[in-house]
Amino acid sequence: MAHKLDLDDEQIDTLAGILNVLKTEQAQARLDEQRSIAGIADSVERDDFDRVAAAEALSARVEAAERLKEEVLTTLEKTHEMLDPEQRKRLAYLLRSGQLTI
Repeated sequence: MAHKLDLDDEQIDTLAGILNVLKTEQAQARLDEQRSIAGIADSVERDDFDRVAAAEALSARVEAAERLKEEVLTTLEKTHEMLDPEQRKRLAYLLRSGQLTI
């Protein structure tokens, strides 16, 4: 990405910091999803379905997705701020063409 956007060294360092925060949030979201799956599995394993526990497990998954969404928005905003107009055009092209995904 740094090469395709022709980032300078300062931009590369800034982007690395931005992406590290996002990576951490993505890892947390995966953990939360696994906990949610375990909670759902526990609910269906019982003799009587535990609707409350299943709902709590699903709510935790939604909350994790919401936190991840907010972090992606922050990442996009910070990335936008550090790029010049030409780099923004290149980033938009990479996103539209599927060469880069969010």
